[in-house]
Amino acid sequence: MALGAHTIKPGKRIKVSNKRVGRGNGSGKGTYSARGLKGQKSRSGGRGGLKLRGFKQSLQKVPKLRGFKSLKTKPQSVTLATLERICDAGETVTPYSLEAKGLVQFPDKGVKIVATGELTKKLNFIGVLATKKSVELIEKAGGTLKF
Repeated sequence: MALGAHTIKPGKRIKVSNKRVGRGNGSGKGTYSARGLKGQKSRSGGRGGLKLRGFKQSLQKVPKLRGFKSLKTKPQSVTLATLERICDAGETVTPYSLEAKGLVQFPDKGVKIVATGELTKKLNFIGVLATKKSVELIEKAGGTLKF
């Protein structure tokens, strides 16, 4: 028996098409696909969220911005204990010298000396801010402070 192209048949499962659900009642396969019968929301592309909301409910839905974020840059703080440990006596301390030592990341934003710890070395500060207590401790150790 010779096999020709006209004798080839598809397998049993190949001819069965997938069930297309929710294509209208007349299709005979499925019904409304949980969309209800008629109306805007039952159609494809119908608007979601057709809710009648009062003004209070719509206000409650909007996310609120809490608090206040200042745009003013704050100076980075360096303690006297850190300066005592890292700097040598008689050294001039500037924001850029502190950046070179790895104490400050952004010298242009400013540096503030905070009075945490003790200072025994004479250090000269140029271009840095300082608290009142730290100014007293710097001058007591024999150092100077110029802005």
